[in-house]
Amino acid sequence: MIRVATVSPGSIAEELGLVSGSELVSVNGNDLEDFLDWEYHTADEEFTLHVRQPDGTEFEFEIERDLDDPIGLSLEPPRIRRCANRCDFCFVDGNPTGLREVLYIRDDDYRLSFRYGNFATLTNLKPKDVDRIIAYRLSPLYVSVHATDLVTRRYLLRNPTAPDILEQLRLFASHGISFHTQIVMSPGVNDGAVLDRSLADLFGFGLQVLSVSVVPVGLTEFSKHHLCREPTAAECQAAVGTVERWGARARAERGMTWVYGADELYLRAGLDLPPASFYGGFEQVENGVGAVRFLQREIAAGAEAFEVWRGKRIGVVTGTSMGALMPQVLEPLARASGATVELIVVENTLFGPRVTTAGLLPGRDIVAALRDRTDLDLALVPGEAINDDRLLIDSMPATDLAGAVPMPIRFSKSFLDVLDE
Repeated sequence: MIRVATVSPGSIAEELGLVSGSELVSVNGNDLEDFLDWEYHTADEEFTLHVRQPDGTEFEFEIERDLDDPIGLSLEPPRIRRCANRCDFCFVDGNPTGLREVLYIRDDDYRLSFRYGNFATLTNLKPKDVDRIIAYRLSPLYVSVHATDLVTRRYLLRNPTAPDILEQLRLFASHGISFHTQIVMSPGVNDGAVLDRSLADLFGFGLQVLSVSVVPVGLTEFSKHHLCREPTAAECQAAVGTVERWGARARAERGMTWVYGADELYLRAGLDLPPASFYGGFEQVENGVGAVRFLQREIAAGAEAFEVWRGKRIGVVTGTSMGALMPQVLEPLARASGATVELIVVENTLFGPRVTTAGLLPGRDIVAALRDRTDLDLALVPGEAINDDRLLIDSMPATDLAGAVPMPIRFSKSFLDVLDE
């Protein structure tokens, strides 16, 4: 059974009398557990819906509609599947105290992997889950592999019962399911020969492993520093060498790079980023892979639109990691717009200076950086820094941030999205 969260005015759901709190019990006799069941079983023009209303009355509706005519309801979010692992580099364990309760949830949910591109380890799958993934053809999945060697992977996950990831991927691949994968590189554990073996194993799946990203482990001031550490420049350089060697092979044999180092890996290695053509369709840009080249491409594509900023003074807020890379983005932005564009690099006081990603900047630090800047006409704040409820990581509402600084602010992921507003 799943519950209705909202009903759209004038929709089929409203015509049926569904309201917030209505329970959707089954479709064509199939019990409903979550949004996957709902979407799978209602993907027909005709079906029977069993409903239980908030007052306890139950109805069955025979529904006929065109497939492009939505039912017009949203569902309450499912209960998140919790992580069965205890990784030394787990970011949740690196959270300071006093944050929102939801930020301490270790999620590892294959449903969110399919729907939103969240990476999951697949270590908590039950036989029923495996059957659903296959039956519903949940493809592509985003999978945290970390290492294909079972002993190493179990060590990384701190999970002695973690299943063999290669066996899991083979099973799903045999049913036509494909994957985007990531390897969070913990130095001395899954780099070097282990990284090379992992890439060889994943390359052996052919085109069903769509991409691999290699991301250097990131720690906060509150992480388990006695158990893991961040990689050195030399270790990152070696990892880049391994990644680019496999990428060259993939381009020669498949016409695509296939494996990518995160921008952070190149930054820590002290190496220039590859060109935009290296990243193909930017499949893992949300994972920090090719973010700089993606932004450059977006700016070039929308150059004429930025003319509306001509003569303005614009501040661009970012974290210390992208602070070293953003000049490559802002120079073409200034040239295209005719604006004076200033980079405002903000250090994270909530997680500590080790956390350099812009998406984890707390509102208080952004306010501190902007509150005296009466010379700016506009400030652009990282769109990744707010969630769907318009809250920053320290629970500051976006409206409070806007009210605490002297200039208009816009949350932006690609610069062009600000123009769309």
